[in-house]
Amino acid sequence: MQTSTLIEQPARPEQHLDPETRAFYRRALTRLQEAGVPFLVGGAYAFERYTGIARHTKDLDVFLREADYPRALAALEADGCRGEVPFPHWLAKAHCGDHFVDLIFGSGNGVAPVDDNWFHYAVDETVLGVPVQVVPAEEMIWQKALIMERERFDGADVAHVLRARADQLDWDRLLDRFGEHWPVLLSHLILFGYIYPEERSKIPARVLRSLLRRAESSLPTDAEERPDGADGPVCNGTVLSRTQYVVDVEEWGYQDARVEPLGPMTADAAANWTEAGLEQARNANPST
Repeated sequence: MQTSTLIEQPARPEQHLDPETRAFYRRALTRLQEAGVPFLVGGAYAFERYTGIARHTKDLDVFLREADYPRALAALEADGCRGEVPFPHWLAKAHCGDHFVDLIFGSGNGVAPVDDNWFHYAVDETVLGVPVQVVPAEEMIWQKALIMERERFDGADVAHVLRARADQLDWDRLLDRFGEHWPVLLSHLILFGYIYPEERSKIPARVLRSLLRRAESSLPTDAEERPDGADGPVCNGTVLSRTQYVVDVEEWGYQDARVEPLGPMTADAAANWTEAGLEQARNANPST
């Protein structure tokens, strides 16, 4: 557990909430605590604590282990909420009128499951007057770095967290988190140096050198090796966007890197998550 040394700003997300929403969120946090469900607060509340950037959001993001989300959902349902599990591989929701709580135990791409380390490195904080813990900065970067949808790109969030916290990050743990997805981390670090040229030194030179050596050693050769489990060309783009690489998988013969045996998701889970994204895009742009 870490001691909070986070940025304090007078304008916090909860200051934009109407009294009814604020009361609901406070009650939800309290009910989860009373039910003995281990959880962390993420989303706008954790992001503001790390960066000083306050946002008004329509939901409360609660992170918890997959094994614990049924208890969390039951506790909120007992308090009058309506529960649903729209995406069983990473997300449940508790609705109460116009308000809702997201119960997050992974990520849509299947890459960032909530495990014990999220809790081990969590930060003590107070949200809406309730003593809680917020997600670690390393896990926030890990999850956000892999979101590159057409309608949502979290690169600016990653850059802002790096700007605020790079000198306090556990870089070895962050590198371990990214694992085989290290090129994505490298791309964000290079962009950080472009976005903040006077602050490039915040990224440890040893980290950049290590990643650049990996990049050099992975330069194309005449005989490329396929990933384990692949029986054809692979598209990793589906890990970054659930909708923008559909053509690659459905028409061009690429294997979906999210799906077993290449990735952690079942074919049904990937199809469900992708279709929800396509439906969202159709509703937002009926003419496309």
